[in-house]
This record gives sequence, C-alpha cells and structure tokens, in this order.
Amino acid sequence: MPRLASAHRLSGFALGLDLRRVPAPVIERACLHILDALGVALAATGYDFAERGRAATVALAGQGDSPVIGWPDRLPMRDAAWLNGLLIHGLDYDDTHGASVVHASASALPAVLAAGLACGASGGQAVAAYLVAMEADARIGSVDGRFQKQGFHPTGVVGTFGATLAAGRLLGLDFVALNHAQGIALSMASGSMQFLEDGAWTKRMHPGGAAAAALQATALARGGFTGPAQPYEGRYGLYRSYLGYDGGDALAERLESLGEEWEMLRVGVKPYPVCHFNHAPIDAALALRAGHGLTAGDIARITVRLHPDQMPVVCEPADAKRQPRGDYEAKFSVQFAVAVALVRGRLTLDELEPDALADETVLALAARCEHAADPASEYPRVFPAEVVIETRDGRRLSHREAVNRGAEGRPLSAAEIIAKFEDNAARIMPDQAVDELRERTLNLPALDSLAELAEAFTAEP
Repeated sequence: MPRLASAHRLSGFALGLDLRRVPAPVIERACLHILDALGVALAATGYDFAERGRAATVALAGQGDSPVIGWPDRLPMRDAAWLNGLLIHGLDYDDTHGASVVHASASALPAVLAAGLACGASGGQAVAAYLVAMEADARIGSVDGRFQKQGFHPTGVVGTFGATLAAGRLLGLDFVALNHAQGIALSMASGSMQFLEDGAWTKRMHPGGAAAAALQATALARGGFTGPAQPYEGRYGLYRSYLGYDGGDALAERLESLGEEWEMLRVGVKPYPVCHFNHAPIDAALALRAGHGLTAGDIARITVRLHPDQMPVVCEPADAKRQPRGDYEAKFSVQFAVAVALVRGRLTLDELEPDALADETVLALAARCEHAADPASEYPRVFPAEVVIETRDGRRLSHREAVNRGAEGRPLSAAEIIAKFEDNAARIMPDQAVDELRERTLNLPALDSLAELAEAFTAEP
C-alpha cells in the first residue's frame, strides 16, 4: 500500500485538532510556554539588535494592523511576525525541543499572533494552532538531528512548516490548500549556522523568518498558488535536499502518534539566557563551586565533556570561544559560560553585559577551559555534560548533569517559569501590567478574543 504523503497527514492533524480533546496538562504547558516567550521578547526590546531590527523593519514595511510585542508599532502581519520572532529568539532565552533542537515557540507564536489577530481568533483557537505548530515541528525536526551538523539552523528550516500549518488552520485553508502551503514553504525554509564563526546576529532572525515565510506560503496557497505534493519525502524534498537521505519513513512513523503523544511536554524552558548546550555545564560548574568553595585562583584546569555534535556549536574554535567578541558570541561559548558561572556564581542577562565580557578574571579562567567527548551522552534526547576541575593543590573534582535542567524528565516548574517571565517582563513593564499579562496568558484558552492578549503585551503609542 503506498505511503500517505506526510503533508497530507500533517494537514489532517492541523485541521482536525480539537482543543476539547487535548489533555489539560498539555494546554497548561502550552500557556506557560507562551508566557515564557512573551517574557523573553519583552526583555529583548531593550537591546541594540532589537532596536536595529525594528528600525529597519518599520522603514521597509510601513503601517499595518498587526501588533509587536512590547512596542506600539502596528505593521503588516508578515513584518510583525518577523519582528516578534526576532524578539522571542534574540536573547537565546526561548524554549527548545531537545530531540529536534528546534526553538519552536519562536516561530510558532509569531505566526499564530499574526494570523490569529487577522482572522479574529479566540484565545482557544490560538492555543490550538500553537499546539499544531509545536507538535509538527517536534516530529519533522527529530527525524534526524543533523541539520546543525550540515550547517542549517533547525529552527529556521523546520519552524517554517509548523508555522505554516498553524497559520493555515487559522486563516481557513482547506485540506488541499494546506498541502500546497507546505510545499511552498519548502522553498522558503532556511537558516545558516555560519553566525557561529564570528557571533553575527543572523541566527536571531531565523524564527521570525520562518514565521514570515509561513504567512507568505499560506497566502499564496489560499490564492491558488501550487506547491509540490511531497515536500518532506520527495526526490528533492526536505530530507534529501538538506540532509542527503530519505527521511520519509522515519517521519511517517513519528506522525503516527499525532494527537496521542504530546511533544509539547518535552519542550524545555531555559533557565539561562545562553545556548541550551551550555546549561548542564553551567549547573555542573555551579555545583562544584558551591560544594567545594572554589575561587578562580584555586583552579588550574577545567575540562567540559559534551557530545561531539555539540562541540562545533559551543566549543570550537576554542581560542575564539575563550574570548567572545560580544554577547551573542558569548552565548555560544561553553568556556565563557563555565568561567563566568564559577567566578560570579550565576549566569543571568547581566553576565552577558560588557563588564562581564571584559572581566579579566573570567577570561583568564576561560583560557584554562578545555573540552572533550562525553561517551555517556544521550544527546540529542537531552543535553548532558560533565565538568572536571583540577585544582592547584592537586585535587580532581567532577560533577555530571545527566539531564539538563528544563528538559524532559527535569522540567522547570510552573512557578519557576512564571518567576522567569516576571523577571523578564519587569525590565520594561510596571508591576500591574506584568500581572495583567500573566493572568491573560495563563487563561488564554478562556479568552473570547486573542486581541485581549495583544492589548496586554503592546505598549501605548
């Protein structure tokens, strides 16, 4: 029997999902992740990259009806989605689905906000569409974790498809049109890892690019534009073109659990505003610092053990990683992350400010940090690490984090996610506004209109 095209299976799921049949813990988790995304976006509005992205987008786009998180701007929906994606992902503080290494909310939520507000969706309809994107991205991306190894950012590539399915559901595409939209999205899915070479800002824009591409693909398909029928398993489909092999059977297998198993529960919320690969090393370093009363002067050498596939992202080239040239390069340096955690006892947004990047004690310790392979790693299901410290008085101390905090099996609690949101939102909002946005987001399924949420996250002109 011929295999059903994966696009058909995904379209059926997207159009048929009934929020009333989704388990309550899944809906609750979705609302917490939306809250987390809004919080990190609000915090991002205070940074230079965000202001520059905003200025360029406003100048290019002109006026529209779609709101931008934390700002008073109203832009055309595609441009608002791009800018909201930039804000959610720009601090690298947004959620990650481990097995696919996709920052799913950063592309899903901007597409849902733009499409949902354009069509007058309710809060419940928005949550359902958001879940469509999250579930699709997790499965499409986890077929093979080699996107990064091949030089592609999974969020920019994979996120385009989930966002297309979510936007298509909200904007009323039928089954045939939604199949075409996925095919069109294939020609727009993009995102290069070349930013790692010099800390460039381009990764920050990938999720917004995915959301904007999704809205374009949806509009084209709704207007009768056609896309290829097999965007995933085709001869020049996603897996053959990007990874060099046919992932169709593996994807079909993963799609069988749609609506029964919920990948939403496996998406991790970040406790630190740096690459997820650095989180277990940070916690291991902090445990050693607290457990042994270590100071930078006590430490002769540090070795961080990670999976080899993580090393090109956060360990190499080692000399450059030991002396990051800016905050974004620092986010992808395990040497800097471990050193600053050992010196300052924490890693917050403040530890990525210029004074920390120039801290001679931190940089000297980062220069004594090396990396090695972790033969016990279960990457990419989780992102574990071991930190080994050799002291000047001859001790050898080690701590292993088998599961990174925030991942499946060790999720952040609702209270921790809410506290993170409040810390981030309070950077630009008064307490009363923070409280109002929190309550509306956590009760999103009950809101008659998604516009009620937008009112709470946009600034007055």
